[in-house]
Amino acid sequence: MHEAEKLNLDQIEAFLRASEEILFEGKTQAQIYQWIEQVMRAQQYAQQGRRARGLLRQYVGKMTGLSRAQVARLIRRFVVEGELQPVCYRRRRFPQRYSRADLELLATVDEAHETLSGPATRRILEREYQQYGKPEYERLAAISVSHLYNLRHQPRYRERLLHYTKTKPTAVAIGERRPPDPQGQPGFLRVDTVHQGDQAGAKGVYHINSVDQVTQWQIVGATPRISEAWLAPLLAAMIRQFPFRILGFHSDNGSEFINQIVARLLNKLLIEQTKSRPRHSNDNGLVETKNGAVIRKHLGYGYIHAGQAQTLQQFYVTHFNPYLNYHRPCAQAEVETDERGRQRCFYRRYQTPLETLLSLPQPGQYLRPGLTPAVLERIAGAMSDTEAAQRMQKAKHKLFEQWRTRPAPAIKNELASRKGAVEMTGVAKPLRVSPRPWKSLRDSHIPTAPTTATMS
Repeated sequence: MHEAEKLNLDQIEAFLRASEEILFEGKTQAQIYQWIEQVMRAQQYAQQGRRARGLLRQYVGKMTGLSRAQVARLIRRFVVEGELQPVCYRRRRFPQRYSRADLELLATVDEAHETLSGPATRRILEREYQQYGKPEYERLAAISVSHLYNLRHQPRYRERLLHYTKTKPTAVAIGERRPPDPQGQPGFLRVDTVHQGDQAGAKGVYHINSVDQVTQWQIVGATPRISEAWLAPLLAAMIRQFPFRILGFHSDNGSEFINQIVARLLNKLLIEQTKSRPRHSNDNGLVETKNGAVIRKHLGYGYIHAGQAQTLQQFYVTHFNPYLNYHRPCAQAEVETDERGRQRCFYRRYQTPLETLLSLPQPGQYLRPGLTPAVLERIAGAMSDTEAAQRMQKAKHKLFEQWRTRPAPAIKNELASRKGAVEMTGVAKPLRVSPRPWKSLRDSHIPTAPTTATMS
């Protein structure tokens, strides 16, 4: 209907009576709004009386097909604003609290720490701002764990962060088959072996993982072989890296730990040896979880030649072990017993092994002679958590590049390899290896750990 907006009131009233049985409908929203505005202006709606306004509302509703409520709403908008334009839809959005720089900073922290769990990462962000005074971590320091996982799904975060043989049981009566009972005292180790794959029939390097049950202080070592000739001096070197006295040694039933040489070494150092039940991997669950969450996460599952054990051991001593103990938060279990005697573990505290050690009553009583809590705090305060993680990652990437470009040194025959084992572990007095390893050795050939710890 052309020029329908130019009808006067009498014509509009006659039109409504004549078209009572006819239905009209507008085509597009823009056309409807434009026509309603023209009618309101032509009829001077604001100056009309009540009867005329009602007539105009009926006319607009008839011609556009809109409901009575829609017509009233559009006319009210015209009266208030003086025009009638379609409103572009704008999605309601919550204000953005964390900026692009925060996402990149979180990605940098996750890249350095190999994407720890949410609570552990939040603890690192808190320490970066509160303890090390870095202002760029102010917003991230107060983030919730759930929203931290939300940020990890953001596109900018994803753009920024590019990221196997069963142990044979043994019937040797070495070690007592029971769990250790530390009574809240550090020095009771959980120990396990991690093998780095085979290739063309050649065994890869072996990782020796040891974790303190109370503080989760972790020392990792590397060896090309897990025979007694290689393992005993490595264990002695690893025990020296712990800042406190070692009182217990718990492992599975693997022959690398349940043998006469390791037993005499532990007896020499007055360390109690215990072992797990056969086919019960949960008995040594703490170190088993560290195998995956630490060693596999950083070293992967790929083959590493056994000849690279010495360079890997140097990396562990210089970079990896200090990072794990001074700058990587761990979940500390709180065991609660209900009225039925059932025990449940809750993980509410995330702190570094050093923080756990210093939170014990009078921590100085557990330390080795020559060490004090102030010395350990000074070592931890030399750099922030993320700086230590980035330093470790840089050394790890350099080590991987070195392995890629340089051939691995050959491993000598085991009976002639004592010199290499001593050089790798730093034990001054080597072991004599008998052609018959099941024969016991004399105590004078067992190396002892020095009483003063050397902190690297």
